[in-house]
Amino acid sequence: MKILFFSRLFYPHIGGVEKHVLEISKILIKKGYSITVLTEKYSKELKTKGKSQGINIVRINPGRDDWFKKFRIWWQVGKLRNLVRDVDIVHIHDVFFWYLPFRFLHPSKKVFTTFHGYEGNKIPGFKAKLMHKIAEKLSNGNICVGDYLKKWYGTKPDYITYGAVETPNHKLQITNKSKRKNSKYKILFLGRLEEETGIMEYLKALLMLKNIGTKFELTILGDGKLRRKAETFSKSNKINAEFKGFVENTDKYFRVCDFVFTSRYLGILEALAYKKLVFAHYNNPIKEDYLEMAPFSKFISISKNHQGLAKQIEFFLRENETSNDLIGNGFGWVKKQNWSNITDIYSDLWSKI
Repeated sequence: MKILFFSRLFYPHIGGVEKHVLEISKILIKKGYSITVLTEKYSKELKTKGKSQGINIVRINPGRDDWFKKFRIWWQVGKLRNLVRDVDIVHIHDVFFWYLPFRFLHPSKKVFTTFHGYEGNKIPGFKAKLMHKIAEKLSNGNICVGDYLKKWYGTKPDYITYGAVETPNHKLQITNKSKRKNSKYKILFLGRLEEETGIMEYLKALLMLKNIGTKFELTILGDGKLRRKAETFSKSNKINAEFKGFVENTDKYFRVCDFVFTSRYLGILEALAYKKLVFAHYNNPIKEDYLEMAPFSKFISISKNHQGLAKQIEFFLRENETSNDLIGNGFGWVKKQNWSNITDIYSDLWSKI
């Protein structure tokens, strides 16, 4: 069976959707599927057509983000109409508008959608909800990454998932050092440096802890618009922070850290898989539901602001037994969240039509 995935960004770009599409594609290929990914050419160094790990990759270059971008996308996808014509199934990851006109040109083509998230740092307005509803109605079925999408967009999913993770194959130990006096805690931040991921709130929380004598070193894996602001804040307040940018292989950082700052599903699952305590942050009601409505919410700490974060960190560093219970229960849950199970959801969805 031939599958065409639409995804705005894809490997080697780093991100949750990119990882999701990559991992299920690798498993589907092993099962005999032919996989092609249509995606943006986000770098001049990338080829328009290529192949990676058995996945056919076709890239379009729609140019800058402006009002005309959607028309450039439709024009370039139109030139690849044979690609759409020759596959058995089209499955779209968030960017349904890329395919919108072709849904009517190929009315009998089976089309499915995975809704991965919400629009940046905004509460969804009428337009965002309408686009979700259009994508849902014009799809033969859909998968929602997170139960909160039902509440905020009115989506009726065929399946709900929270992603997956590969459990490390080396021996894992809980590295909580809360019983050791004068310990220097190793903290890992994972995510884009944007308001939505809470980078500045995490830094402000660490400043509060620093002022009461807590010793730590922070490693930041990620990049974004707030990087300069975060670097300036860290330097001016003498916060021991190292900015690494985006890192493809995070294993060595997870292995040595004591706990993790992250607020996105993939990062949370990865941290739980490494038996790390997670401190998540939300800055608006939809992000709160994104976290609180997830089944792993009972295994992590969730806070609204830096004051709450600081109190939670201080509490869990003091309460070693409580911390280790969360970590152990979180690991028990996350080890069942594997890519093979997620891939089965896709196969089941496609087979029902």
